[in-house]
Amino acid sequence: MTTVLNKEDPPLESSYFHFIFPFSMKEDCAGEAINYLKHKGYEFFSLTSKTQEKAYYGGNNKISHKELEHYFLPFTSDVLFPKKEHRLTFRRYSKATGITAELQSNLIKVPFTINSIDVFLLPFELGFITLRISIKDVSYSEAIEFAARFRVLENRTRDDRKAVVLFENETYQQVETFLFNVLLPDFTRYLDVGQVNGSHFESLPFFIDERMYVQVLFQFKKSAKLHDSDLFRGSQLDGLNDEGQPEISSSNKDYIHDYCIENGYHRWAPNTYYLIDEHVFSCMTNATGVERDNKLDQMYGEFYYGLLLNLFHKIVLLRLSNRYSQVHLEKDNEETEKLIGEITLFSARFFFLELAAQSQGSNIFIKLKEVLQNQELYDDVKQTLSTLYQYQDQKSAKRNNYLISILTIYTVITGIYGMNMVIQELKSPIKLSKISSFGFFEYLALFVTVTGIAASLLLGISFLKKWIRELRNRNGME
Repeated sequence: MTTVLNKEDPPLESSYFHFIFPFSMKEDCAGEAINYLKHKGYEFFSLTSKTQEKAYYGGNNKISHKELEHYFLPFTSDVLFPKKEHRLTFRRYSKATGITAELQSNLIKVPFTINSIDVFLLPFELGFITLRISIKDVSYSEAIEFAARFRVLENRTRDDRKAVVLFENETYQQVETFLFNVLLPDFTRYLDVGQVNGSHFESLPFFIDERMYVQVLFQFKKSAKLHDSDLFRGSQLDGLNDEGQPEISSSNKDYIHDYCIENGYHRWAPNTYYLIDEHVFSCMTNATGVERDNKLDQMYGEFYYGLLLNLFHKIVLLRLSNRYSQVHLEKDNEETEKLIGEITLFSARFFFLELAAQSQGSNIFIKLKEVLQNQELYDDVKQTLSTLYQYQDQKSAKRNNYLISILTIYTVITGIYGMNMVIQELKSPIKLSKISSFGFFEYLALFVTVTGIAASLLLGISFLKKWIRELRNRNGME
């Protein structure tokens, strides 16, 4: 339920968006996806490339690779900014596009520019597609309405069905269609959609709800005065109601104020505010000059990567929790061992307690971590790991007890009768007449001999298969 806002919009100059679409990849197709991207003109992102500093951000906008690298702690930088295309890092492939299109509904007509596209290939067969979009010459409410409509991948609600994308005289009824028919044609062949009825956006059904995550910088004019209601609307993406009037999804001023305090970072108020929600990370500023440029650099640079890393944490943690609920411990020991390995790898290599060397960045990342509830998810996964280890120990101990019991029986019998009792008769060529004349104890010795040899062979093969499987899993993680 929304309320009409009886207040004029603060004057807006421009808006800069990152629309982030997480996806799950098919196994062992990363190499094919990389070849596809390079064939389409995407470049591997490297901090050593100076030309990439202003290649993807539109106009004269740029980010400093040197500052970006030094912003994060060394062990974080190794994962976020790999020098080589290693599978246990954030492999980013980017392409400047400059595509212009228009989002239309019965309420708005907003021309927008897609400055560039990023495709990240991540560990654990995950990935991100980021559309870097800018719009100008629209009101604050129209900019919010644009974000609220464009982030919807598949139209389901009444409001969603009203919005279409116009590009080169073609009309696309859904953003998903525009994304995979125009921007990344045929890229869906690499998406893992086998378990969700072929729906592209549901390749991570436990994480997203057919909508992209939004990171946005609203640049207001210097004269703009930002109130709690403006901050709240920018964070909740409360745009226009059915009559085209500015709306807000709360009528309680105390609630709005408390929300802005709890979800906000106000270090640079009253000129700049950061609001972090489960689906939106917004910056609203009326700063000018160098300070304004710095805010854009941060949103395109360190805050962008900090957001991606936190989203990656949440997706992996939810995925591991989802995997745990699907593992049948009594029937799928291999999957259990694989899950233990993945949780251990994630904990050791990717879940950083500290990300940034600077306090302001660290505070933003802590806020992201709190809002996305990553620490609670991590604690739950760590408890899952402890439970899996306990189960494995109990199962291993039970298996060893069975093995010892069987071997004890063989040892007692062979100790009493000796293994030489029927050896002579089993020498080649074997004469069936001799075996047919055996007594009870000789048959018992024969049975022990044959089954003992068979059991030894089976145990050896079983241990060899397990060793090969563990070696493959280890190599796969590395």
